[in-house]
Amino acid sequence: MAQVKYSVSGSFTENSTTVYLIDQLKGKAIDSTFVADGKFSFTGIADKDALLAVRAKKKKWMTQFFNDGTPVIININDSTLKGSLLNERLVKLDVEKDLPRRKMNLKTANMTEAEIIAHQEELVDEMNNVISAELAFANKVFKEERNSLLPVAFCGYYFIDQGVEAYDELVKEGVVFANHPYLKSTRDAVEAVLKPKDSPKTAFIGQQFTDLEMADPDGKMHKISELVGEGHWVLVDFWASWCGPCRAEMPNVLEAYNKYHAKGFEVIGVSFDQKKEDWVKAIGQLKMPWLQISDLRGWQCAAASIYKIDGIPDNILIDPQGKIIDRGLRGKTLHTRLENLLRE
Repeated sequence: MAQVKYSVSGSFTENSTTVYLIDQLKGKAIDSTFVADGKFSFTGIADKDALLAVRAKKKKWMTQFFNDGTPVIININDSTLKGSLLNERLVKLDVEKDLPRRKMNLKTANMTEAEIIAHQEELVDEMNNVISAELAFANKVFKEERNSLLPVAFCGYYFIDQGVEAYDELVKEGVVFANHPYLKSTRDAVEAVLKPKDSPKTAFIGQQFTDLEMADPDGKMHKISELVGEGHWVLVDFWASWCGPCRAEMPNVLEAYNKYHAKGFEVIGVSFDQKKEDWVKAIGQLKMPWLQISDLRGWQCAAASIYKIDGIPDNILIDPQGKIIDRGLRGKTLHTRLENLLRE
């Protein structure tokens, strides 16, 4: 791949702080410098159009840009950038996307631990709204900016929400960003997580499900087989209260449940929790109306060995005959699968 010179300079109020230049594809810093008299700068060579980012040590937020050969000037204090039209547009979109999360972080930063506990349910709802807003924002960028490289910077959100199948259909229409290395790498990584090749996880697809029997929050024993039968498509959802990605995905599962339940779609939650109090509280916070079961053994949960689960969230979809027909359905991929199955 062709390489071009990068020239990065800028300002930051915290002198002697290390500032890093990160190659997003490599996932590591390729250059660094120190802030002196409120200023910093570095130059070098990197792949043309590589997605790079500047971040100060101990600072959460970073400023992204494409290495298009045009020098950039970055103000770390407010995440603004001067450079090419492409990069100035990118930073404005990035700031817009981050605004809801920044507001929430500012809100919780000023709260005591007792206040956070007291408002936990409200904060969970607010965070779910933040995540939904980020996913919707990425979808908008992919729709409106397909004639530029801008979607590359938001592809992680897009793949989480839409899945790789939707993207593969999109690129058939011809898009500028289709062959960008960072996007291709992110797509492959997401696909590997959702459906690992040559993994024991894929071996279950096409097989009859293995039943599980565990207690609900009231201590009553239930089996998966209670829901499996004629006209029922059952999603067995493996999750835990302490799993951030599980909680982030739950509004999507709830949306699918509300949309397709009347057509025969059922969900049963299998928790990898160990503390009953945390498990029950999360069920209420996330407003899940379906059956929940757990043996409260964490990673020693019976489901972990039976279905070879080494990471959550995970799920299996069982057809009315008890056959597992899919696994790892998340985001819009779950909706697309159900729409095809339950189409009238």
